[in-house]
Amino acid sequence: VRRNILTLSTAEQQKFISYLNLAKNTMSADYVISTVTRAEMGENGERPMFSDINVYDLFVWMHYYVSRDAFLGGPGNVWTDIDFAHESAAFLPWHRVYLLHWENEIRKLTGDFNFTIPYWDWRDAQSCEVCTDALMGGRSSFNPNFISPASVFSAWKVICTQPEDYNNREALCNTTGEGPLLRNPGNHDPSRVRRLPTTADVEFVVNLPEYETESMDGFANRSFRNALEGFADPETGMSVLGQSTMHNALHIKGNGMTNACLLCCPFWHNQYHFFISIYERWLRTHQPPRTSYPRANAPIGHNDGYYMVPFMPLYRNGEYFLSNKALGYEYAYLLDPGQRFVQEFLTPYLQQAQDIWQWLLGAGILGAMVSIIIGLLAVLLRRKLKRNQRRKRASSYGERQPLLQSSSEEGSSSYQTTL
Repeated sequence: VRRNILTLSTAEQQKFISYLNLAKNTMSADYVISTVTRAEMGENGERPMFSDINVYDLFVWMHYYVSRDAFLGGPGNVWTDIDFAHESAAFLPWHRVYLLHWENEIRKLTGDFNFTIPYWDWRDAQSCEVCTDALMGGRSSFNPNFISPASVFSAWKVICTQPEDYNNREALCNTTGEGPLLRNPGNHDPSRVRRLPTTADVEFVVNLPEYETESMDGFANRSFRNALEGFADPETGMSVLGQSTMHNALHIKGNGMTNACLLCCPFWHNQYHFFISIYERWLRTHQPPRTSYPRANAPIGHNDGYYMVPFMPLYRNGEYFLSNKALGYEYAYLLDPGQRFVQEFLTPYLQQAQDIWQWLLGAGILGAMVSIIIGLLAVLLRRKLKRNQRRKRASSYGERQPLLQSSSEEGSSSYQTTL
């Protein structure tokens, strides 16, 4: 069950942050990345050029690679109108698989096979609620574009932030660090983003009946996918120019347009999960058959039968046009009220108890020992008091003389004998 990051216990939040930092500082045991194009490796791959990469940046690189411009030969000669994961039908299935992969890699890394990525419910938020030092890092008081030094994320270096430079050099992003993590929520053009998405926006979008409409791109009208991605007005469903809504609004308003690598910033995984939960709500509301997903005429890489780039093993887009219940996970806020109470209110306390059971056991043993010692002292004290009471009674009459005293000299009874 994926839970709201703001309802996690402090211990659970800290564990999540520590997992992220561990992923950033641990090389992937299963994956390497290509540092040059296929052509540069030779016709038969005789010049393989790959690089190790840490677990976190592996997914930064994947997100870069799926949407990068295609090289057509020669520096700067690129095809920009290509993206296998955005601006068409595969947007939601691709990101669902992306997050499932990311979640699974964290589980393998940590050995915590109950781990799930928490989501950030950003509906009606007025600011970045997770941008605090306790969570995803607050704003630095020295430079508003930097992460607060009190956050572990202030030490992170980013990759894949210079797409124009890669195009000019006809090179791929590699693992070279390109500077610190930058983020400045709210530092954006207000004419482009009016506000963060509201509950009303989400409800309108969920009720749009068609997943995809012509032209199956950023200009599609009354398309659920296009409205949720943020190329359409969430109050009418009609495509808009010069404005960003929903998903796109979160990108711009949340990041402040400080660098090109949005996935370098860890809180994007939390907000992406909430978008995928809205996709899940739409699937449950409309229960579309798989034939509702485009089988032809979508932009390259987005049709039902196309394989998702760059995942291994291979997955087709249409295979993830189904409820997450079939995939074995759920969102806490979509549970029945009773189940939701257990997950969001009872589970944190049980988790805290599980985390500190050793201390509770130690405290119980110590308490039992103290109780035994106190009991023994009480018994000993009681016995001592009883002995003292007996002695007191024995001495309360003073020293006694025999009533009969005989006088050997006088041979007669004394006064006491007579008495």
